[in-house]
This record gives sequence, C-alpha cells and structure tokens, in this order.
Amino acid sequence: MFATLPDALRLFVVPVFAWAALRDVRTRRLPNRLWPPLYAFGALLLVWEAARLWPFAGLDGRLFLVQAAISLLFVAPLGYAFWYLGAFGGADAKALIAIAVLFPTFPEYVVAGAKLPLVDTQIGVFSLTVLTNTVLLALAYPIGLAAVNLVRGERSATMFLARPVATDSLPDRHGRLFESDAGTTRNGLDLDALRMYLRWRGVTLAELREDAARLRDPDSVAETRDPTDGGTHVGPRTDGGTATGADGESGADRSADRSDDPWAAERFLDEIDHGAYGTDAETLRGGLAVVARKDRVLVSPGMPFVVPMAIGLLVSLTYGDALFAVLGAVGLV
Repeated sequence: MFATLPDALRLFVVPVFAWAALRDVRTRRLPNRLWPPLYAFGALLLVWEAARLWPFAGLDGRLFLVQAAISLLFVAPLGYAFWYLGAFGGADAKALIAIAVLFPTFPEYVVAGAKLPLVDTQIGVFSLTVLTNTVLLALAYPIGLAAVNLVRGERSATMFLARPVATDSLPDRHGRLFESDAGTTRNGLDLDALRMYLRWRGVTLAELREDAARLRDPDSVAETRDPTDGGTHVGPRTDGGTATGADGESGADRSADRSDDPWAAERFLDEIDHGAYGTDAETLRGGLAVVARKDRVLVSPGMPFVVPMAIGLLVSLTYGDALFAVLGAVGLV
C-alpha cells in the first residue's frame, strides 16, 4: 500500500471508530475521554500537511485551505448544531467533529495498483463525504426495521419506526417506547429514563408490574436511591441525557404545592441532579402505565449515529462518495 505518511496514520482511527460503534450498540454510552486524543491527533496531522504546503502559493495549497476551512468551519459546527437541535446525541456530535478534524481532505491510497477511494468529488472535502455516506446508511435503517417486522408477521403503520417486544425485556433494551397510555406516540418514555426511575425507587420492572396499584401511590415511595444514568451497564454518566430545565422554583417548593403525584413522577424529576433524557412527568406516567398493564409494547430502538458513521468511514475510504457517484450516473454532476 502506498500513501503519504499523514494519510497512512489516519487509518489508525478506523479501529477506534469500529470499537466505538460496537460499544455504542451494546451500551449506548461512549466515554468522553475518547474524543480529545482524536482531536489532537487530527490537529497534528492538519498542521503537518499545512507545513508541507506552506506558503500555499500553488493550486494545491489554496485548495487545501478551502477544503480545511469547509471541514473545520462548516462540517464540525454542523455536528454541534445537530446536537443542539436534538437530532444528534452528544457522542454523535463529538464523533462528527472528530471526523471533520481528522479528514478535511481526500486521502489517497494505492492498493494492488488500484487508487482508493474510487470515487472522488469536485470539492474534495472528505469529512463531507463521510457525512453523506453516513446519512445514506442511516436512511436504510427504517427499511431494515420494516423488513424484520414483516418477517415476524408484523404489519402496521409503525413498522418502519418501531417493533413490538416483550415488556419484561425492557430492562436490557435501548430506545424509547412508541406508545403511552393515550396511544402511539413518537415521544414516548426513553428506556434509559425508565431504568433511572426503577433504580431510584429500588424496584424491578417485574415488581412494578406485579404491584402497580400500590406503587402508583406516591406515598409508597420511601427511601430513594441513586438513579445512575440509566445505562444497561450501570456505569458513570457519559454522553447521554439532556437537562429537562427548571421553572425557577426549587424542588421543595413544587413538592409543597403538589397534592397528587401518581407514580411520584414529579418527585423523581425533582430529586435527580440531572435530566432524565428530556422526560417530563406526564411522559413518565404514560410510559409506566403502559408497561404496568401490557405484556408487549411498541419500542423504537433507534440507531446510534456512530454506527453508520463507522461504516460510512470505511465505505468512504474504499469506494468513496456514494452520493456523488449516483448524481454523476444520472448526469447531475
């Protein structure tokens, strides 16, 4: 294999993203310490290439400046913007920023006489290629989910977004309920928040289902416990969760005014020291009512964006830009 030394060194991040994807599937948690070394590594390679092209007098130097500027000033902030708008999780945004720093320009590899990636683009911003390939792969996920539902004989309007699972399996699953006590909803209870609530109360899901009438009474909550971050691995809080916000009143003030609090939902949200993945009291009560009375529930499993990003990175390094190839085939570029 032939490549410049910076491009060869960039290949070391491929197994890092593969590991991150596998961990994200298993736990939906990635440690914050993963990202700073990748940022530093990418910055070092960027400075290396900038020094080689200094003073950017020729076409290659000016093109490098344009590509680096687009990657660092457009693609990287796009990751933060997606997180801010709720389209990304924290780890997804940090992963995209890492890609923007590590791969501002198209790498080149020669393997057995073939030049990779096979499909380049006119603008040549590689992080943008990784992003578009990732989006295309992510769009295939609902189709795969629908296919799984069809194989299992499930046919409904929600087959592209959710699938029915046994309620007893929820403690080991990721995603969110696709239904509440009022019916189907895309804003159901996050399963991490459900685990947080159960740990806070010190009860299992089986116990809650067996004794729902009593546990619905807020007076049944005595000593409470550490809710953790709701992860199945029961580890430290990492990239998950967003603050639910506050209305200016303290938890004690709200508790004093509260005359009825089914499931002690408001008390739970008051007592935890961080948000429960955007969950409010109404969402929590609706989800608890569903899992208490139903043996099978609809769950939207979701897909961690780091997973298609890791695959998208591999596709980009070998095939190249899939969207550009399609647009070129139909004569649009």
